[in-house]
Formats: sequence, C-alpha cells, structure tokens
Amino acid sequence: MPKKKVNPLNKESEQTLPAVEHQNIQTQSLVEEMEEAYMVYSMTVIVGRALPDIRDGLKPVHRRILYSMWQSGLRSSAKFKKCATVVGDVLGKYHPHGDSAVYDSLVRMAQDFSLRYPLIRGQGNFGSLDGDSAAAYRYTESKLEQISEELLLDIEKDTVDFMPNFDGTHKEPRVLPARLPNLLINGTLGIAVGMASNIPPHNLGEVCDAILLLIKNKDTTIEEISEVV
Repeated sequence: MPKKKVNPLNKESEQTLPAVEHQNIQTQSLVEEMEEAYMVYSMTVIVGRALPDIRDGLKPVHRRILYSMWQSGLRSSAKFKKCATVVGDVLGKYHPHGDSAVYDSLVRMAQDFSLRYPLIRGQGNFGSLDGDSAAAYRYTESKLEQISEELLLDIEKDTVDFMPNFDGTHKEPRVLPARLPNLLINGTLGIAVGMASNIPPHNLGEVCDAILLLIKNKDTTIEEISEVV
C-alpha cells in the first residue's frame, strides 16, 4: 500500500525540536567587528608576506630563496646554476605562489642598484637602473654571494627554529641565523594593509662601529649612534 502523505501544515505531524541554549552567542557591533577583523587580516599580511623580520631582514620569499639555494649547494664558490632550476625548487618546496613572484625577488637580490650589498650573484641580463627587465629565468644563472653565507652559516646546528612547509613534506627555517645585520645594511621597502615600511641602507663598517659603541656602553643614545652611522 502507498504510504500516507503527511501534510506539513498539520500540527500533529510536526516534530518537537530540542531547545537551543544561547550560551555562545555574543552581541557585537558590526563596526567594531569589521575593524578588529581588518586589523587581524592586516597583521597576517604584514607578518606573513609584506614586511621583513627584524632578525634577518628578510621577507618570507627572500628567506626561502636563499635557504633553497643553500640546500642545493649553490655557495659562492660553486658553479652557477640556471635560475629556472632555483625557481622550480623554491616553488615546489617552499613558496607555491607563482614563478614570477619568486623570480622577481631573486632578481632584486642580485641587482647592485637595488641592494647595497647584493645577496645573490647573477650571470646574464638581470635588468638595469633604467627600468629594463631581466631576461627570462631560462637564460639567467645565479648562486649565493659570499655575504649571504653569513646569513645562513650554522643553520644546521639548531641555531633557529624550523616549521613544516605548505604541504608538510619539508622543513623551512622561521628565520635565518643571520650573523649579519641585514636589515640595517640593506634596508627594506614594504607595503602592507594599512601600514608600510621604508628603511634606508647603511654602511656595514659604520654599523659595526655602532655595535662596538653599544658593547662599550649599553646606555648609548640614538643621537650618539647617529654620529657614527
């Protein structure tokens, strides 16, 4: 026999639902919630992408490029390797955000007109001060500069914390050991959500003199340091 259809308007057919206790419901102003959510998003962008870490002076993409090249054995004394290989390694292991983002960052670290102390030694067309773009990564080659090795030296000796990469198959450093004050000597330029950073580069010798001054007198003022740097 066919089942008897239940009239949804029939009160007798309605099921009694359990009462829901309003324990976790909070009253929040829409304006305040939007402001708070925007600041959380802003700080996530700042920490994760836009502004460098003060400890090594690097943004995540730059740190990943240098670490990947270090892991690949591209020391300053090694032979040059195609930038296409470097970009592929970084994309596949640490930074899956597009090859142009990785290559543009690599190129900038090799330009002596972009960084006071370039971190990568490039071979080929890496652009010009007049705005000419670099050649495609299949034509250019690169390896680490000797100064970059001071940022990475002793990284295998538990000097810094590591974290899983995007898919959990590799480990990457949260920050480089950085025996070099990279943020001061190379400066940085970063634009984030609602915030920006523009730190000029400084002479390495003068920065070392300032460090010695602080070692001798920990109460040295900014004005006194500015006379040295």
